[in-house]
Amino acid sequence: MGNLSYIILLPLITSLVVGFGKLGASYARLVSIAVIGIQLLVLAKIALVFDPTHNGFQLTESFDWIHLNLGSLGHFVSKYSLGVDGLSIGLILLTGLISFVALWNSKDIHEKIEGYYALVLLLNASLMGCFVARDMFLFYVFFEFMLLPMYFLIGIWGGPRRNYASLKFFIYTLVGSLFILIVMLGIALAYMDPYETALSLQKLGVNQGFGIEALQSMQTALAAHEIAPNQIVHSFDLQVLSDPKNCQPNNLFSPQSGFLLGGLSGRAWGFWLLFIGFAIKLPLVPLHTWLPDAHVEAPTPISVLLAGVLLKIGAYGWLRMAIPFFPTEAVDAAGIMAGLGVLSIIYGAYNALAMTDLKKLVAYSSVSHMGFVLVGIASFTPEGWQGAIFQLLSHGILSSLLFLMVGVLYSRTGNRQIDNFAGLATKMPWFTVVSGIAIFASLGLPGFSGFIGEFFSLMGAFTSTHLTPIYAILGALGILLGAGYLLWTFQKIYLGSYFVRESTWELPDLTLLEKFSLFGLGLLSIIFGIFPGIIFELSEIFVTNSLNLLFH
Repeated sequence: MGNLSYIILLPLITSLVVGFGKLGASYARLVSIAVIGIQLLVLAKIALVFDPTHNGFQLTESFDWIHLNLGSLGHFVSKYSLGVDGLSIGLILLTGLISFVALWNSKDIHEKIEGYYALVLLLNASLMGCFVARDMFLFYVFFEFMLLPMYFLIGIWGGPRRNYASLKFFIYTLVGSLFILIVMLGIALAYMDPYETALSLQKLGVNQGFGIEALQSMQTALAAHEIAPNQIVHSFDLQVLSDPKNCQPNNLFSPQSGFLLGGLSGRAWGFWLLFIGFAIKLPLVPLHTWLPDAHVEAPTPISVLLAGVLLKIGAYGWLRMAIPFFPTEAVDAAGIMAGLGVLSIIYGAYNALAMTDLKKLVAYSSVSHMGFVLVGIASFTPEGWQGAIFQLLSHGILSSLLFLMVGVLYSRTGNRQIDNFAGLATKMPWFTVVSGIAIFASLGLPGFSGFIGEFFSLMGAFTSTHLTPIYAILGALGILLGAGYLLWTFQKIYLGSYFVRESTWELPDLTLLEKFSLFGLGLLSIIFGIFPGIIFELSEIFVTNSLNLLFH
């Protein structure tokens, strides 16, 4: 068992121990923070041994898991298969960091304490599993597992409308999961695993290498109908499903099938079902309506996890599955994808402009900022993809910082209405400084990470041969709108004469715990804004290799 298994099993086992009340409420918080602290140390070790110049997955682990005889359909194999590459390395580091920050700032949870910390640990384990799974079935198990802890965390510890918000989140995500499941089952049954089939047909020894010649030989035999359907071994290996030559001839997912439904081929249907399934998680307009409700009702640490990490699963799914599985269909849809990204940018920003609840404003700003990710992806250029991945990590840091900022006010007053505060700089100077960092970084000011992600995403769209420059121009309008609602919020709450709606409200400045969390995240945004190469170097080989496979 390797390091990648440790970062999943450590929080998973601890969640069971904490959840079943084996430690007692007084130790639940301490143990949970300690476990994620240990996870961060393991992640640091993973980051140190990770080689950014290496192409493909590293630190791989693989164990046989499920073997099933499907009769005339052949055999089915699924493996407990883990690995980390340039796309997932940043996301697992982000998950560990944001989980630690969320637990660190959970001091206001006073009821059902053991259940709360157990669910957060379970959520952390599920997220880690999603980002390191190399088997789509294993990914799907973690993806679905993520649903339950978030549903209960909102539904039990949320605000007055928590039942509505948690149910809406559950239904939306379940619909997306259903779309992903349909494609997962269809594509797995359509594709042959060349290595496992060669082993089954005894064309390969157990310890014998499987080179490019052996692969091509199996693919040629499949295309020539020399392998009977009941002899084919199917698997959910991501690499296998990314090569159309592994698809059985005449199957609806075959590029030569001729299948059409509603004017779309089977592969186009597969792409759009996967795209929509992951778009709900992002969330992409018009599939976003669950997000503001979930954020408003969720306790602050859960909003931090939701915005900081969970939303990233959507873009991760596009880059890991939807586009590699259906590359031609993805490139053909570049204009539609970029259009939806621009719609999210502008619609989210316009809604944020209209919000009087600070938490809703930050929620809609998340919708807007995640639109830049899709615009960058739709460009199918190295700079666009680098910008999209950078924006994922930058937004994870900045959205967490913004929600913690809202949590500071709410914990002191029980109120989030922007009109109820003014001139806080005179009473809370430290809070004003870190809020300024969060707001100026989020509006894309040079020197902060927010600028880098948005700039490279739009540059990719502007230089792309698959898009017209109008997408980049309209995306830039979103930056202008973002500056409007963020600067207005900063001016209204922090500048001018001191005012609070209720005279009984006391607004002490940041505690040591709050300074540690807020300034730590703010410092990260500045470091990545000044030295973006730290992230670009990690993802460069993944981006270059993925785009080469798409166009060669």
